[in-house]
Amino acid sequence: MASNVTIPVILATAIGASPEDTAFLVQVALLVAGISTLVQTLGIGPVGARLPIVQGTSFGFLVVSIPLAQQYGLAAVFGGALFAGLVQVLFGAVFSRIRRFFPPLVAGIVVLVIGIGLIPTGIQLFAGGAGSEDLGSVRNFGVATFVLVAILVLYRFGRGFVGAAAVLIGIVAGYAVASGLGMVDWGRVGSAAWFSVPQPLQFGLEFPAAALIAMGAMAVATSIETVGDISALTKAGDQRQPTTKEMRGGLMGDGVGTAIAALFSALPNTSFSQNVGLVAFTGVMSRFVVTVGAIFLVLSGFVPKLAMVIAVIPASVIGGAAVVMFGMIISAGISLLTTRPLTQNDLIIIAVSVVVGQGFAWRPEIAANLPENVAALMTSGIVPAAAIAIVLYSMKPAEERLLDVDMPLAGQFAEDQEDDR
Repeated sequence: MASNVTIPVILATAIGASPEDTAFLVQVALLVAGISTLVQTLGIGPVGARLPIVQGTSFGFLVVSIPLAQQYGLAAVFGGALFAGLVQVLFGAVFSRIRRFFPPLVAGIVVLVIGIGLIPTGIQLFAGGAGSEDLGSVRNFGVATFVLVAILVLYRFGRGFVGAAAVLIGIVAGYAVASGLGMVDWGRVGSAAWFSVPQPLQFGLEFPAAALIAMGAMAVATSIETVGDISALTKAGDQRQPTTKEMRGGLMGDGVGTAIAALFSALPNTSFSQNVGLVAFTGVMSRFVVTVGAIFLVLSGFVPKLAMVIAVIPASVIGGAAVVMFGMIISAGISLLTTRPLTQNDLIIIAVSVVVGQGFAWRPEIAANLPENVAALMTSGIVPAAAIAIVLYSMKPAEERLLDVDMPLAGQFAEDQEDDR
């Protein structure tokens, strides 16, 4: 919810949009996130992983959306987003042919880089969030620490529902404490409308070449991130590798969600890594649980007041939970990397991929002289790490790569065997 609200606000602020347009962008972001999540959890034919994947507005696309909107207008952003959706669908459709480039070692590196890349965001939320006037204050640290400790205690000593819902209970408890400390702006909730129906194509569609190139390139980057998310999800929740059908459906679901977003004048959607960490922490692998959450998102898209109740949760409350969830993504990446005993070649691949990928992400100024679209991909961290991992993996001795071939587990990979034939 936080990203779905924050990202359109950042875009609207960057282009000087009116309060009405800003509210509309937030509303459709919530609605489309819910619809896209339903596509992933329930599936439509070959589209959708039918796994507990939560979709939401992508931070990656924001990097290229702001300059496009400033130069060409929002219509170009959404036209490029529609093209990006088609690219994601195509990536998913051909995934069975390129899956050999994403063994557990490569997928684990992608997941690890995703988790490491989220550390600055998590600790910033813990301190009060970007732009906070009291960033790093004792009050923010106190509330975030309260949430973190509550989650850990509930997870350790809670039984049944309490243990599984430790993160949710911790956030609700933190919300109550923050409200008591005067950190919640209830006036925004009071002024929000009760009901509103968003209209499709509010800002139209345009297709300048710059928008197609930038959005298409970012679509590939986020597809690689989704490969990592799905791999981490099945590893953490089911102790297995995803089937080709699940991976293909999940990637195509990304694309369909992004295309729907474009038609509703919302930014592109992608799988949320944060929720992968939540599955790893709780052990709850039910796609129907996430379906309930998706319905809540859809309702929020029609009931702005309900959305605002969530939107005003202080960043430090979310930060207390984010520290746990983001850390669990790193753990899932490590688990993927250790699926097989690591050789010296594997250790070199991990070392070079992670250091170079995160090096560009942490020091984006080093890519300042590169073309804008290339710089955006390099500083994502995920793209350079994945590219290096794939290239170095392909150079491994053949006998080592043969050991990395996924052996079907009982009843899990029958679809893969059929697909590969």
